[in-house]
Amino acid sequence: MTTDLEADRRGSDPARLLSPEAIERRRAVVRDASRSTLRRRRALGTSTRVACYVALVIALVPLVALIAYTVKRGVQGLSVALFTQLPVPQGVPGGGVYNAIIGTLIIVGLAALVAIPVGLAVALFLVDSRGKLAASIRFVADVMSGIPSIAIGVFAYALIVVPSHHYSGITGSFALAVLMLPIIIRADEVAMRAVPEDLWDAALALGARPSRVARSVVVRTSLPGIVTGNLLAVARAVGETAPLLFTALGSTLLETNPFQPMQAMPLTVYSDGTQADPHLQTVAWATALVLLAFVLLLSIVARTLASYVTRHAR
Repeated sequence: MTTDLEADRRGSDPARLLSPEAIERRRAVVRDASRSTLRRRRALGTSTRVACYVALVIALVPLVALIAYTVKRGVQGLSVALFTQLPVPQGVPGGGVYNAIIGTLIIVGLAALVAIPVGLAVALFLVDSRGKLAASIRFVADVMSGIPSIAIGVFAYALIVVPSHHYSGITGSFALAVLMLPIIIRADEVAMRAVPEDLWDAALALGARPSRVARSVVVRTSLPGIVTGNLLAVARAVGETAPLLFTALGSTLLETNPFQPMQAMPLTVYSDGTQADPHLQTVAWATALVLLAFVLLLSIVARTLASYVTRHAR
């Protein structure tokens, strides 16, 4: 009787030597194995999706609860006076946080004005360099991203406030700029590394200088990611309280001079929220709601600008 091996050697098809019943049995075995494997894969996929949905719910529950509680407590204190009036002494009804809003805009604006250009320049250096210096800067940026904000506040206090014996808004801007810088560096670097190397090579082949390539090709192409990363860094700095406690100190007056102590919305939330006066606690919750809405607005603006720049970059 001819074996399968001999049939293979002669180039014949071994299936032709099998009876129809044997062929049907083989097909049944393969079909059963495929069905069993398909059931396992479907069961694994279903269990994985369920686990993802459960994890999503677990992550959303505290976030939704926090937002709902802040909105519930903060809506009670929302009024026109909150945005247009200065704080009043404890026990006196009325007043607002106009000085804190202006102080937050000045402090965070100055911090962004310093951190964004420096972070972009460092990110360009990291993208274009491959040496030990670039690796060291990248490592330091990663480490600084995990440093607690209160440590940065103590650093700014020891570096500027102690020698000068003076609190100021500009010192708070310095602390926030240090806090924002590693986030901006890593976000800008990731965005620029997404640019295809073919664009670099094509621009250099046309005779453009490396600085022109970086400005006109790399930055322009990666601008959506850069805008998103920078605005998210600003959004984080807006809500930081610890650095400002050691630097800006706070003020009950409307102060626009950054070289003087200034009030900010996080400081208002901290100072009024820890008081026993119910009115001050209401103001603190309303300020927290305004701060939350401001961060949400920055996130929406970041995504909108990124989408707009992406469409026009093409």
